[in-house]
Amino acid sequence: MKKIGWFILFSCLFASFTAFKGDEKKGKEPITKILIHTDLGDIKVRLYNETPKHRDNFIKLVKEGTLNNTLFHRVIDGFMIQGGDPDSKNPKPGVPLGNGNVGYTIPAEFNPKLIHKKGALAAAREGDNVNPKKESSGCQFYIVQGRTFSDTLLDQMEMQQKNAMMQQIFTEYTGRPENLAFTQKFIRLQTAHNNDSLNIMITQIQPILEKELEKRPYKFTAEQRQVYKTIGGYPPLDGNYTVFGEVYEGLDVVDKIAKAERDQYDRPKTDIHMTLTIITK
Repeated sequence: MKKIGWFILFSCLFASFTAFKGDEKKGKEPITKILIHTDLGDIKVRLYNETPKHRDNFIKLVKEGTLNNTLFHRVIDGFMIQGGDPDSKNPKPGVPLGNGNVGYTIPAEFNPKLIHKKGALAAAREGDNVNPKKESSGCQFYIVQGRTFSDTLLDQMEMQQKNAMMQQIFTEYTGRPENLAFTQKFIRLQTAHNNDSLNIMITQIQPILEKELEKRPYKFTAEQRQVYKTIGGYPPLDGNYTVFGEVYEGLDVVDKIAKAERDQYDRPKTDIHMTLTIITK
């Protein structure tokens, strides 16, 4: 998430805190917990077993000490705090950060149950223009601080999400070899600016597009709306960046870090270091 776009609008389904606590009680698979010790206090996170690639990579980074003494190098109040750049160890004051990496990326693990609620732990990544598969950085991460959203804003996001999904489905349809004749005709009509004929073609395949849309939920559930209206978060990032954990203690510390005075690069003017360890008790 070099510079996270504020316009990306995706939606997904909500997973409550109690759902993950229930997994712990059932003993299906141990849940790993991490302590992030910072200059402003401690943050404790649990990693999701639903995103095993990200979970295992984060555990590896913690065990190897890769993230120790790195900074929360980008903070935006009402949005998120980002860290994990290897180049942020002992950097010069005022130097922009966020381009460091560990030489590999992690395949996206999008899960409709894991959303960008306040306290969500997610993987940063390069932008879509150079990273169309939305693969995650091997080391940089962010924690959502976010804000609350009204029903009106959530309604607008649903509509934008629907339009974006329909566009994506249409692109997929026209890209299939079996639809080559349709695509070629569509391009000819588009070049000729024959909008009436284009609309007829779109109307003809509308049932196919809408049937595919049914497989890709874009509406917020009542429970999800309640989370974004009360607890808060940042729903525009849902389905676009991999969420792989959540804060279960220390949200007040996240708020402190997010409110830190920052420079033109969103870097805190006073460095905020971190040290990560696995919680064994």
